[in-house]
Amino acid sequence: MPALCRDCLTEFDQGTRCPACRRPRVVQHDELWDLSIAHMDCDAFYASVEKRDNPELADKPVIIGGGRRGVVSTACYIARIRGVRSAMPMFQALKLCPDAVIVKPRMQAYVDASRAIRAMMEELTPSIEPLSLDEAFLDLTGTARLHGAPPAVMLARLVKRMKDELGLTGSIGLSHNKFLAKIASDLDKPHGFSVIGVAETEAFLRPKPVRLIWGVGAAGQAQLERAGIRTFDDLLRWDRQDLAARFGSMGDRLWHLARGQDHRRVTRNAPMKSISNETTFHDDTSDPDILDGHLWRMCEKVADRAKAKGLAGRVVVLKLKRADFTLITRRTSLPDATQMADRLYRTTRALFEQLADPGPYRLLGAALADLVPEEQADRAPDLLDPQAEARAGAERATDAIRARFGEDAILKGRALR
Repeated sequence: MPALCRDCLTEFDQGTRCPACRRPRVVQHDELWDLSIAHMDCDAFYASVEKRDNPELADKPVIIGGGRRGVVSTACYIARIRGVRSAMPMFQALKLCPDAVIVKPRMQAYVDASRAIRAMMEELTPSIEPLSLDEAFLDLTGTARLHGAPPAVMLARLVKRMKDELGLTGSIGLSHNKFLAKIASDLDKPHGFSVIGVAETEAFLRPKPVRLIWGVGAAGQAQLERAGIRTFDDLLRWDRQDLAARFGSMGDRLWHLARGQDHRRVTRNAPMKSISNETTFHDDTSDPDILDGHLWRMCEKVADRAKAKGLAGRVVVLKLKRADFTLITRRTSLPDATQMADRLYRTTRALFEQLADPGPYRLLGAALADLVPEEQADRAPDLLDPQAEARAGAERATDAIRARFGEDAILKGRALR
């Protein structure tokens, strides 16, 4: 059985320890040299960057987020062991982990680290599909002759370089398609390397819960459970036509994924269809101040991402999920595209007020869709809102100040709700 030491990169035959360095960080699999589709996911990325830049935080529970009335963006593994999760209200996170160190996000530091990792990936293959700052799919098919080593060795070298040169760790999932590679990268976190081969695919999936399927959230899982589908084994008992009749286009996808089939290619620079941000509340809420504060923060994040990517959207989307998992989506088209947080917030706020639904809600989200280049954004004056141009100018000035002095140089009062 082919084996690889993840510390010194020695290739050898089966064994629990490396024959060269005697360390136990070994990955071995019958198909180790044959697989080439990978998913790399950084470990607690934001928190890891903070610990790297401030060694005093190394052994402490770290939470990235706002003040006591804010929410958790992410947390290190020490804090996660104590129950802290993303999108959890900060006051609740501090009850679970009272000795946590709260660090405000430094997006530029995370972007810089992400770019450095991306540059390392580019040396391996041009077929890279980023999913976010801290994760990406890679297709290393046909690169063995170029590098003189199979993809598994190059991936182990990638995460070793990340640790040695950047002080950051990542977990690798290696398989024969994107669906399984993403599952594999979660199997051995942090700093893991997991493999799912062709021969074992069906046996691996059969007992697993269907919540492993990327994109099947709590509502989708509840819908599947009502149909008696809890595991992949349950899914395999359904005919393809019956799944399609019950779940529409998702049914056909489920039929293929139940068999470990995913024909999607790793697509470089896939066209972006929308820019969104959403949060799931730890406790369902109908508090208007809490909802308003979250809505502003999400609109600000969406606008920041649009500006960073040089994009704007002609369609504004509001997304809500009730306590019973019922999903509500409202959208409206703008006279011209926007990338301004103020305009996005006022539009989503108006959509929310039109609902006349008191809640409570478990999820809230905002998005820009029908994307266009930023040159087409915010060109037409709003005759019904003569102050809109002044607010846009103030937002641009705020952006410039934050770019120079940091994300927290200026905060709107509603962001503190």
